This record gives sequence, structure tokens and C-alpha cells, in this order.
Amino acid sequence: MARYKVTLTKEEREQLNTVLAKGKHTSQQYRNACILINSDEGPWGNKLSNEQIAQFLQINTKTVERVKQRFVEEGFDECMGRKPYPKKGPVKTDGDFEAHLIALSCSKAPEGYARWSLRLLADKMVELQYTDSVSHETVRQVLKKTKSSRGR
Repeated sequence: MARYKVTLTKEEREQLNTVLAKGKHTSQQYRNACILINSDEGPWGNKLSNEQIAQFLQINTKTVERVKQRFVEEGFDECMGRKPYPKKGPVKTDGDFEAHLIALSCSKAPEGYARWSLRLLADKMVELQYTDSVSHETVRQVLKKTKSSRGR
């Protein structure tokens, strides 16, 4: 297992102390500041073990290790901020797709079925080549946005 050594500069340490002193920061920033200050192996630090830090903050030791790793690999500013969420894939629905889906859902159900199901609609949209692939959940979300009520 890789061991990450946290060595804070005097300026970084002062910045972390201001985070801990003021109540204008998120709980994640406060927690990360506590972890980094207690992990400091520099001349101004008093290093505690990962287990001691985790026990003091009532968190998992893996969290302490991840914060230390992020500090070493990405830097001080990145460690204090939130990690960005991964980007979503491309949007498969547009106005044309939605219009065709609504028109299809209002049409007569296929032979052998009393009404359209979400999976039937999804399969039919792919069969008619309005899209390459679509899930029944996407069909549900598109139909939920419409104001028409098929139940009345």
C-alpha cells in the first residue's frame, strides 16, 4: 500500500487554521483541513496516525488515506475543493424524438397488446430508426414531461 507523506508549508498551515477557526466553510472542507493538519510531517506539524485521525473525526481510515493521496497527487487547492463529478454521456432525446414518441404512444397498440408498454415503445422507436438505442427509463421520463393523461 502506498504511503503518502503530507508536508505543509507555513502558508498552507495558516490557511487550514483559518478554515478551522471560521464557520463559513463546508463540512468537507473542515474535515479535510483537520486531516491535513493532523497528518503534517513538516517542521510545524505534530503527525498522528491515520487510525488516530479517523477515530478522532469518527470517519473511516480509508477517507484519511484518500485525502492525503489527493493532497500529494493533485495539490492543496484541489484537495480542499469538491471532486468534480464525471460528465454525463451524450443526450439521446431531442424535440423530434419526443414528438415521435408521443405520437407513437397515442397510436393504437400493436397486435396482441391492450396498450403500449414502456419497453414496447422503446423497441419500436429503435425499430423505426428514430434513435440507435433507447431505454424504457428514457421513454418514461419523456412521457412524464407531457401534460397529457392517458388514464382519463
